[in-house]
Amino acid sequence: MLVDTDFGDASGRAPGLEVASWKEGTPDPTQWDRLALSASEPNPFFERWFLKPSLEAFDPEGSVSLARLRCGDRLVALVPIRLSRNYYGRPLPHFSVWLHENAFCGVPLIARGFEAMFWSALLRWVDEHAGIASFLHLPGLPEGCAPDRVLAELACESGRPLGTVEREARALLSSELAPEDYYEQSLPNKKRKELRRQARRLGEQGSVTVERATHEAQIAPWADAFLELEAASWKGRAGSSLANEPSRAQFFRDTLTGAAAQGRVEGLSIRLDGEPIAMLVTFLTPPGSFSFKTAFDERFAKYSPGVLLQKENLDLLEHGEIAWCDSCAAPDHPMIDHFWREQRSLVSRNVAIGGHLRRAIGSRLISYESRRLERCVAS
Repeated sequence: MLVDTDFGDASGRAPGLEVASWKEGTPDPTQWDRLALSASEPNPFFERWFLKPSLEAFDPEGSVSLARLRCGDRLVALVPIRLSRNYYGRPLPHFSVWLHENAFCGVPLIARGFEAMFWSALLRWVDEHAGIASFLHLPGLPEGCAPDRVLAELACESGRPLGTVEREARALLSSELAPEDYYEQSLPNKKRKELRRQARRLGEQGSVTVERATHEAQIAPWADAFLELEAASWKGRAGSSLANEPSRAQFFRDTLTGAAAQGRVEGLSIRLDGEPIAMLVTFLTPPGSFSFKTAFDERFAKYSPGVLLQKENLDLLEHGEIAWCDSCAAPDHPMIDHFWREQRSLVSRNVAIGGHLRRAIGSRLISYESRRLERCVAS
């Protein structure tokens, strides 16, 4: 079998999958970065500069393993997985792709052309190591992307039970329009007039500037300013800001500086007399991008600095390598859903694993959840 990929020709039986705690070692940095650039579906949350700080901050005990597929001496796929005994509050042991509360996409990094090889190897591994696990949980897959399509095809061909257990649609920016044209078509004239008035009033308070940080030297102080701004907001008072926990703050700093070293981040800010009043982090992973974190100074809420910032963010539409931006926002977000007109569907899928008896048990669980999802959508 010939596989067409940026890595050249690959033939023969799928190699064995390496699965080991991340504490036992992470892939060669150069190979990991090369894999990210060649992935059939971009996912910044599994790139080296994001996943490694995530594991160090949120899995210090090393319960998460890295599943790595190699073709010859090249890394062609990677995903973090772990065995969990808790399934959304229920005692159902299972394998799951690992995400934390600040990671918003779960699709594995797979080099183009290696999707079938990777899924076959991963499913074979979980079958052989099922233990107490009843199924494999795959959260946050962009519906219809290449890895998702190939997984469904393999499950269908082999008769392996697979079901969709969760689906969400979140705001997406994707258009061939110029930024100003998109802005005019997205918001009614009355709202645009109000934003012009707010921008004018904000300008009366001092010197307003829009700045973009992309280089390492710029990003380090930018990250510190963001942490301070977010901590001063309701998130800080609620104890949920990144700065409330030193490990989370360090994760944020390390992620942004690592992304900047790869040219994979933009820190956008609106400043008043040099001080940030609205800030937004966007990961740049051509052909897509991902809005990661945003914060604004609540003292200036009457000027809608967050909305004014999103107007400036429409310049992404003119970025030559970026075709779309995932908001990473909750469904039906009160602001961004009225600003960005497109949507991106993400699904969570469960796959039955193990021998015939175990798969039968997994199949019943999957069928139950799939029917429940259908009822929720219909209601």
